[in-house]
Amino acid sequence: MRFNILVIGAKGQLGETIRRMATEEQEFIFHFVTKAELDITNEDIIHEFFKENKFRYCINCAAYTNVKEAEKYPKLAYEINAEATKTIANACKTNNTILIHISTDYVFNGESKKPYLETDITDPINEYGKSKLKGELYIQEILENHIIIRTSWLYSEYGNNFVKTMLKLADEKEELNVVDYQIGSPTYTGDLAKAIIKIISLDKQEFGVYNYCNSGQTSWYNFAKTIFRIKNLKLKINPVEFESSLEILKRPVFSVLDYTKIKKTFSVEIPYWKDSLKIMISNLDR
Repeated sequence: MRFNILVIGAKGQLGETIRRMATEEQEFIFHFVTKAELDITNEDIIHEFFKENKFRYCINCAAYTNVKEAEKYPKLAYEINAEATKTIANACKTNNTILIHISTDYVFNGESKKPYLETDITDPINEYGKSKLKGELYIQEILENHIIIRTSWLYSEYGNNFVKTMLKLADEKEELNVVDYQIGSPTYTGDLAKAIIKIISLDKQEFGVYNYCNSGQTSWYNFAKTIFRIKNLKLKINPVEFESSLEILKRPVFSVLDYTKIKKTFSVEIPYWKDSLKIMISNLDR
């Protein structure tokens, strides 16, 4: 049976990556919608859209992800990350649609000394993280048929992300300062998209919260060094230490995620972050 699959947030990094992979998937019928095509803040429009189309799965990639701006305009972050998510969850419930919702490592406070499990206590320290957690809680209250995937440090060939920003700055500057105190796991959207498609293919309906990130961990400083090493760029990079940053209270210092559960449940691949980075940079160079 060919599933109807809705992808919300089609212009984002993950949405664009799933669109690229969808051309190879004969098993599913994908429907990609952008912000302009579907206003997720409008309840009536959302419910009508779901009623008309009867989706088996909805992959919600839409999010307000600007961490700095969320501090200034929390209402906007909550409108997209929490209230719109609530509307989508209600529409999924009414129409018996399984929701795959993308969340974040920022639901944690960053004080752990070991990778975060799905069952660890959530305690976001900024408005972005709080708004994403609120969205998660709405889903869990409303909808049994859900898979929430927390991920971290997303990058891809599309949109704005750390890798593309570093490569752009390398063309403009001879020296860069990059924070060295935040530790996390970079995640290539190509790997996450493959995992999501595998989950849908299996259709196991093992609902709940899952973590997905590439294996290994690094700091932003070492991430940048690795990017330039792969590209053979000679650029001076200075590590910005813990004490000198004014934003330390607003971002988790350690946000590595434990991906054991998703790997065990769905047998998804978890490539090493440096291997995936090489693939992404190679794709950019084509």
